[in-house]
Amino acid sequence: MKEEDVYSELSAIRNLMERSAKFISLSGLSGILAGTYALAGGWLAYRLVYRESGGIQVREYYLSDPLLWKQLALIAAGVLALSLATGVWLSVRKARKQQEDCWNAGSKRLLASLTVPLLSGGLFILIMLLRGQYGIIVPACLLFYGLALVSGSQYTFSDVKWLGFCEIFLGLLAALVPGYGLIFWITGFGLLHIIYGIVMHFKYDR
Repeated sequence: MKEEDVYSELSAIRNLMERSAKFISLSGLSGILAGTYALAGGWLAYRLVYRESGGIQVREYYLSDPLLWKQLALIAAGVLALSLATGVWLSVRKARKQQEDCWNAGSKRLLASLTVPLLSGGLFILIMLLRGQYGIIVPACLLFYGLALVSGSQYTFSDVKWLGFCEIFLGLLAALVPGYGLIFWITGFGLLHIIYGIVMHFKYDR
């Protein structure tokens, strides 16, 4: 057997092992659409929060209305539901095109690694909402989401890890600079997802 054939065989075996161990059906388009949903949700939140003012009065505008926070939570839940549904649909479609099983060992490991930080983060945020600690909500969303991405990146594309680090950085910055929650939320879940989705599309989907 020629040396080129040996390298080719080894490359094919490594490819097969990577496909079985990692979830590689993530679609860049799902990131773009998730970011778009977040921008739309951010616009709705802006209309709710600043409907009686002339613009974004950062640092001086703190929310203490429980009803308003319930409305904002519904918007966030809607963005999350749309993003998850779109991500699952596009991942299944991509897996079928590649003639692969979307629900494999890699996707199961990815889901397991995402569950702990996302579930604990969701419960923490719910507790903060019930206690009226509204200023912690946006930083916590970004931080726990970033931690989940970094945790899950070992079972999918490594690019996910860098998105996670960016989300963590934004979460810490949002905690350091209170009063800018809406801007950080739009940046983290909107703009960063769109940038990530574009990179993923041109890197893996073309």
